[in-house]
Amino acid sequence: MADEFITIGSGDMSAAINPLGAELWSLKDRQGRELMTDADPRWWTGHAPLLFPFVGRSRGDVYRFEGRDYPMPQHGFARRKVFDVADRSGDAVTFRLEADAETRAVYPFDFRLDMRFAVEGAALRMTATVVNRGTGALPFSFGYHPAFAWPLPYDGAAEEHRVLFEKAEPAPIRKVGDEPGLIARESIASPVEGNLLAPAHAMFEGDALIWDRLESRSLFWGVLGGKGLRIDFPDTPWLGLWQKPGAHYLCVEPWAGMADLVGFAGDVWEKQGIMRLAPGAERAFRMDVTLVDR
Repeated sequence: MADEFITIGSGDMSAAINPLGAELWSLKDRQGRELMTDADPRWWTGHAPLLFPFVGRSRGDVYRFEGRDYPMPQHGFARRKVFDVADRSGDAVTFRLEADAETRAVYPFDFRLDMRFAVEGAALRMTATVVNRGTGALPFSFGYHPAFAWPLPYDGAAEEHRVLFEKAEPAPIRKVGDEPGLIARESIASPVEGNLLAPAHAMFEGDALIWDRLESRSLFWGVLGGKGLRIDFPDTPWLGLWQKPGAHYLCVEPWAGMADLVGFAGDVWEKQGIMRLAPGAERAFRMDVTLVDR
């Protein structure tokens, strides 16, 4: 792990964050057991990229604003930018990304993105705050993309792990469609039984499972009856679950925004879940990860 990583912690949990992308690379319990992905390069080397200024893929990897097309990589550019450290203590750190010449060339808006990490007991509390520093409305979406260990380093095999939603989730879900990275217009039946999902690697052969009619704002990941992670996401209405089939992680991705639909031809204001932030306004998105016994 590189020297520039910043580690924060309490007696019960520690987190290491890479300033490149303000990306959480490691989350460990009191005994030093890793709760996140092993980042095996056979599968995926990511850990927990931040998705900004757009979640998912724009059709053709471009979006349209005021009659002009701008290039935009999948999940935006924040994950590829080095954040400054705006504030730091032993148990908390705030990273900051501000618009510069490079971002304005592809996203002509004056923004600030603050990403705060704080460890409180056995919980990691993350808050992303988007600020519009420009004179016009700011179009954006935001999402988290952390990859948690599957299996977690406790009792129970991978096939015993469950996602236990806060509420029943009977609504149909979405999948990726025929255009790579774009969302199919049709829905499929939910694999959730009541509020319980038994994930299997084969579920992800067609990419992510996507909930766009989500009732829950919290879930448990782990083996029922044992230790696991309670994941709270009060400010994001949609959720993706994803892995490369066979890998040792499950991404739990709360989203406020989503990839374009197959065949989408609108401008930026018509993108799924796009938010309009007034000049001088800000909007925050919280995600908490707490080690619990279920």
